This record gives sequence, structure tokens and C-alpha cells, in this order.
Amino acid sequence: MKNEEIRALSVEDLRTQLKTEQTNGQQMRFAHAISPLENPGRLKANRKTVARLQTEVSRRNNEQASNKA
Repeated sequence: MKNEEIRALSVEDLRTQLKTEQTNGQQMRFAHAISPLENPGRLKANRKTVARLQTEVSRRNNEQASNKA
């Protein structure tokens, strides 16, 4: 997922996508522990996507908090 796509999502969609990506990442890690994945680079890509989503959620929360103050 690209940063532009992430920024276009609403807060609810961000949280939903974050949960989905975290669940997918966990399942991939379990599958990789049992038998190696065909493309282990997907694990790295998933971690980066989760980090991007978390960063955007945090940025919006900080932005909202600064607007209230």
C-alpha cells in the first residue's frame, strides 16, 4: 500500500486496514515458521505497511489533539 493510498483513507478505514494487515502478518509468520514461504519478502513488505498505517493513525491523532488545544 502506497502512502498516497493510506492518506486517502478515513480514520475508521485506517484502523480496519491496520487490524487486517496485522492479522495477515501474524498468519504469514506462523506459516513461515512451519514451512518457508515462497516469497519471504512479503513479511518485510507487511511490516512496512503496518508501520505506515500506524504512523498515519498516530499523525492524525496528534493533529486532532493539537487542534483541540
